Amino acid sequence: MKEANTVVIECSIEKALNVIGGKWSFLILKELFEEKKRFGELQKSIKKISPKALTDTLRHLEDNEVLTRTVYPTVPVTVEYSLTEKGQALHKMIKEMKIWGSTWA
Repeated sequence: MKEANTVVIECSIEKALNVIGGKWSFLILKELFEEKKRFGELQKSIKKISPKALTDTLRHLEDNEVLTRTVYPTVPVTVEYSLTEKGQALHKMIKEMKIWGSTWA
């Protein structure tokens, strides 16, 4: 009996969404386009996000090289998040989504 070869064609939109992640990612990216921020600053600026959701989303974005996490040896430890070049490249797309949302949503 012959085994069927399965051809998988990856969709570039699906790949992009897998890198970006869920709904919180877009709001975090929006905040980091302006400047690097600390965890508490992100939590204050993104209403209704839980600390766990923020932590999970930041880890996901860091794992996908969209942002970097810089730890400063202070007491208490200071951690700042900033976008990588890959993350900055999302700016145009997010801006277009913002325009679409204000026009159609």
